Amino acid sequence: MVKTIFLILQFISALGLIFTVLMQEGKSAGLSGSIAGGADMIFGKKKGVDELFAKITAYLAALFLIFTLVVSLLS
Repeated sequence: MVKTIFLILQFISALGLIFTVLMQEGKSAGLSGSIAGGADMIFGKKKGVDELFAKITAYLAALFLIFTLVVSLLS
């Protein structure tokens, strides 16, 4: 039961991590720049949005790491 809860939390944090990485603005005008265009369309071109996504990515990565360690200890 507890392991299932942590697996679900790990899955949600993984999806959130993928989403925030894809929404960040790319460094080049290649494929990553076209993907990041979605963030510009939704949120507008602002510097604060990129900083926000960077912070959220760091927090979600830490949560994903913690959930992964907990699930491995429960196995």
